Amino acid sequence: MKKPSKKATIGLVIAAVVVVIGIAAAVFGPMIYRDVIAEPAAEAPALEIESTAPSAADASTLAGSWTVASGSYAGYRVDEVLNGTDVTVTGRTETVSGTLTTTETELTAADITVDVASIATDEERRDEYFRSEALDTAANPEATFTLDEPVAALDGLADGTQATIPATGTLTLNGVSQQVTIDITAGLDGDNVQVAGSIPVTFADYGVEAPNLGFVSVEPTGSVEFLLVLERA
Repeated sequence: MKKPSKKATIGLVIAAVVVVIGIAAAVFGPMIYRDVIAEPAAEAPALEIESTAPSAADASTLAGSWTVASGSYAGYRVDEVLNGTDVTVTGRTETVSGTLTTTETELTAADITVDVASIATDEERRDEYFRSEALDTAANPEATFTLDEPVAALDGLADGTQATIPATGTLTLNGVSQQVTIDITAGLDGDNVQVAGSIPVTFADYGVEAPNLGFVSVEPTGSVEFLLVLERA
């Protein structure tokens, strides 16, 4: 039997290495993307209180009209499966507006608008698919949340206490409105109020088909997240 030439042996070795690299890329590539290349998912929204309420504050401090101010953001959190590897993705925008009305002890009204078309992640191609395929942001560029009933749990905030309270409202996303009940956390930060929360969503409820491109798919549920910094109107 003729012994393979040195050149043929080198060729076989190179081919074997290419196969091994290909297998490694298929197996470990998504994990490398998740752990090394992709930006880590943002932390869940939480109050960023820098100072407690003034010592002279009382319940009347909270009564009045409030507007969404600088430092606010909103967005989404979803889980992707990339070639069998779980990847959590968060998108964010600071283009948030709205007003809230309070008495000494109640949040009586809230209307919040988010510019969905400006939500961005670390991947431009994902964002383009989100805007043109997953959602039709050309037709429905905004999402809104409107409080449906008063929230009676503000009386402790004037003392610098944070409170987590349930709120019922209507979330409109992709042109579809659904009533939702969420837990919001509120706190007084000096002269401002901060409110943070997360709204679980099932995409099909809003006419959104969770993307499935074969090598990557998105779970059918996710969440809308927000941190609002409120200042007096």
